[in-house]
Order: sequence, then structure tokens, then C-alpha cells
Amino acid sequence: MIKEIKGANMDIDLMSDQRDIQWKQDICPWNIDEKDNTHKCAVKNTLICKYFKGIKCPDIVLCNYPDK
Repeated sequence: MIKEIKGANMDIDLMSDQRDIQWKQDICPWNIDEKDNTHKCAVKNTLICKYFKGIKCPDIVLCNYPDK
């Protein structure tokens, strides 16, 4: 199942470490489940998460996260 996560910027990296940002942003569901902060959707020029499935306009990350 593809999960939509609000809050990507066009660098595509979700900042799930509670920084002071000016837009609504969801926390990575994998980080919530695993109680850590290791999953990153995509970090420019560095990595792409194996669960990352793309971007939907305007700023929605598509994540292959199963609903339980």
C-alpha cells in the first residue's frame, strides 16, 4: 500500500527531528513504529529510502508503508 506523507520540500527530505519549520509535516511512519530517526525518504545527492515511491503534487511523499 502507498501512504501519502505531507510535508516534503522539493529536496524531498522529510525532517522528522522536530525542527522549527513553517509548514505542516508528518513524521515518517517507519520511524514512529521503530522508535528511532533513521529513515529518510530521500536526501539530495545521498540516498533514497527503499520505501520511497515518488512525489505527488503539491508536496506529498508517496511511501510504501503498510496500514496495520
